[in-house]
Amino acid sequence: MANVDLRPLSLGEILDRTFSLYRRHFAFFLGISALPYLLALGLGLLQTLALPRIGGGRQFPNLSGGVYAGAGFWLITIVVQFLAYILSQGGTVFGVSEIYLGNQTTIRESFGRMVGEFANLFGVLVLWVLFAFGAPLVCFGAAIVFKAPGFVFLAFVLILFPGFYLACRLMVCVPAALLENIGPRSSLERSFSLTKGNVGRAFLIYLLYIVLAWAAASLLTWPFTAGFAAAKNDPQMVRVWLSLTQVGSFVAKVLVAPILTIASAVYYYDLRVRKEAFDLQFMMYPGGVAPARTAGVPTMLS
Repeated sequence: MANVDLRPLSLGEILDRTFSLYRRHFAFFLGISALPYLLALGLGLLQTLALPRIGGGRQFPNLSGGVYAGAGFWLITIVVQFLAYILSQGGTVFGVSEIYLGNQTTIRESFGRMVGEFANLFGVLVLWVLFAFGAPLVCFGAAIVFKAPGFVFLAFVLILFPGFYLACRLMVCVPAALLENIGPRSSLERSFSLTKGNVGRAFLIYLLYIVLAWAAASLLTWPFTAGFAAAKNDPQMVRVWLSLTQVGSFVAKVLVAPILTIASAVYYYDLRVRKEAFDLQFMMYPGGVAPARTAGVPTMLS
C-alpha cells in the first residue's frame, strides 16, 4: 500500500488532488464515466436516425402516433441516462476511495461493488433531487398546469436559494452512502452534518464544475446545434447534425463528469479528517475505511 497523505486540505489542495487523480488515472476514470453512457448514446442516435421515417416520412412526426412513439423513446432514453449516471457516480466514488487510500483497483472491480449498492444509490439520488429541488419542480409543474409564468420565476428563485444551498450541504451524501454503507435518509443527514460550516468550499467546487461543463458543451455541442438550425429544411442534414450534437454531448459529459465526483469524494475525506480525525482512524484500520462516527448525528428531516 502506497503512502497515504491524509490531512486537512485547503480548497486549492482539494482541487489539485482532484485534477491530479484524474490526470494520473485518466483512462480508468474515463472508462467508468463512458461505459454506462454508451447505451444512452446508442438509443439517442437510433432515435435520431428514425426521425425522418416517423409520421409518414416527413421531417418531424405528426400527431397520428409518431409524437407518442418519439415521446416514449425519449422517456426510455431519460431513464437509461439516469441509470448510467448512477453507475458512473458509484463506480467513480469506489475508484477514488481505493486510489486515495493507496490501494489498486480496476474498472470491473469498481462496477462490481455497485451491484449490491445500486438500489441504495438510486434512493439517495432520488431523495437528493426531491429535497434540494422538489419545490422548484412543483413550481414548474404548476406553471405548466395553470399556464402561469409567475411560477417559472418562483421556480428559478427557489433553485438559486434554497436549492443550491441544499445541494452544497448534500455534496458528500453519495460518498457517505457508499463508503459507510448507510441508507438514503441517513446519507443525507450524514452529509448535512459533515458539511456544516463548510458550504463555501462546496459552492466553489460546484461553480468550477458548472464553468467546465459549460465550456465543454460550448466547444463540443454548440457548433453542431448551429448546423442543425441552419439545416432545418433538409431532413438528411438534420439527422447528421443531431447525431453530431449527441456525440459531442456524450464526449463533453464523460470528460467533465468525473471531476465533480472525484472532488466530492476527496472533499468527503477532507471533512472526515477535519471533524473526526479520520487520519488517526485510518492508521488504526489500514485495511479499509474506518468506521464513521455517526452516533449523535442530528436529523435534518424530522
